Amino acid sequence: MTEHTTVVVIGGGYAGTLAANHLRLREDVDVTLVNPRPEFVERIRLHQFVAGTGTATVDYGSLLGEGVRLVVDSATYLDTTARTVQLASGRLLDYDYLIYAVGSTTGMPATVPGIEFAFPIAELEAAQRLRDALADLPTDAPVTVVGGGLTGTEVTAELADLGRPVTQVCGGALAPPLSEPGRRSVAKWLTRHGVTVLQDVAVTEIRPDEVVLTDGTTRPSALTIWTAGFGVPVLATASGLHTDALGRLLTDETLTSIDDDRVIAAGDAAAPSGRPLRMSCQAAAPLGAQAANTVLSRIAGTEPAVIDQGFTGSAISLGRRAGTLQLARRDDTSIDYHVGGRLGAALKEGACRLALWGIRREAAKPGSVFWTRGGRRSDQFEGAR
Repeated sequence: MTEHTTVVVIGGGYAGTLAANHLRLREDVDVTLVNPRPEFVERIRLHQFVAGTGTATVDYGSLLGEGVRLVVDSATYLDTTARTVQLASGRLLDYDYLIYAVGSTTGMPATVPGIEFAFPIAELEAAQRLRDALADLPTDAPVTVVGGGLTGTEVTAELADLGRPVTQVCGGALAPPLSEPGRRSVAKWLTRHGVTVLQDVAVTEIRPDEVVLTDGTTRPSALTIWTAGFGVPVLATASGLHTDALGRLLTDETLTSIDDDRVIAAGDAAAPSGRPLRMSCQAAAPLGAQAANTVLSRIAGTEPAVIDQGFTGSAISLGRRAGTLQLARRDDTSIDYHVGGRLGAALKEGACRLALWGIRREAAKPGSVFWTRGGRRSDQFEGAR
């Protein structure tokens, strides 16, 4: 009788779901996916969900391959000595290998007075609270979006497209991952739709009806949305594993924890060689496949490959009828070329659909996943195995 290997995947986002499907390349691997929700969350659509212009959840039944067991629960502690996962329900799961793919959350800084009055958006439950608050808000009430990144800009644009008065406080530059021409294009769209964009100024205090800025001025804000930065769940830190300053699991270039070669990380919560890739769906899914490959190599008794991954650019939606696709080199540095307007919107929508298509294809045919390579070389980093 063939001995089976038990693999537990913590986190059912883009990285974890892809990893779970990819592990089915071996028939003697039992795969359990642990996720706190019974549905997959398309985080790249949460701005649509908040604005009421789209949905952001998908049934796992259409995403997981045959044999992958879904456990709807939250992991609270990893005992790497006993090789068990403690769940919030009190249940224990045994594992031979564990893939740590817990993703990321909104970084809500406790040092900002009144931060409790702001609404985060990075998780479904937070997005639902924000959606409800917006539904109760008059359409002419002023809204402030804190954060000039791609998430903040998409939220700003989605609300402005509905006619809401929005101020976007960027802290630094608007949409920094874009090239200068790309940023100018986005800024023009926001201006045409009545958005006040404040660059090189930050929010120092949030009040129920206004925000205070670093220059000492205040602006009315009936509702404040916080998108400035990301955080990471504390599971790895609480379990005694080494993490970086943000809480991402420290690994080598094969995505293996520096503490335990039975623990492999993927997605936003992984920090290979202390140099994590950009937090994004574009990075997460390939990292999930490569984390699964590391597990499969260890089961087979072969040396795991170092990660080989590149980027193609960034895509951002501007409401439902416009968007910007920014092209980039494989090392994720932008070039002076972007596609905007309706074609940009169509390309962004295509990218969103492609993310789910890739997961479904991997469920139907394990090993079919593909990704851009060549953006990260193992000889750039210390600690590569």
